[in-house]
Amino acid sequence: MSATPRPVVRRCVSCACLKDRTRMLRLVRLASGGLGLGKGFGRSAYVCRSRRCLQDARRRKRIQRSLRISHHSAIDATLAAELDRVEPQNKEPGQDCPVG
Repeated sequence: MSATPRPVVRRCVSCACLKDRTRMLRLVRLASGGLGLGKGFGRSAYVCRSRRCLQDARRRKRIQRSLRISHHSAIDATLAAELDRVEPQNKEPGQDCPVG
């Protein structure tokens, strides 16, 4: 039996890459109808912290589909703020994916 726990992986809604969940952005649809970032219980969607994945998720409304909501202005605001924080030299999606 191994002493080190395995990392918990999640799939990006944009590029479908499997990564450790600590390296991804998590958006949560809360039971109260609101939207949470990173914490909370409810339906969630994960996106890579790469510029391309964030732009693609925003443009194609992948998070709205994944969270099963029609439109939420907080999603656009959150993704726009995260795009400002992401370094422009991030890798393309799928380059560091462990999935072959």
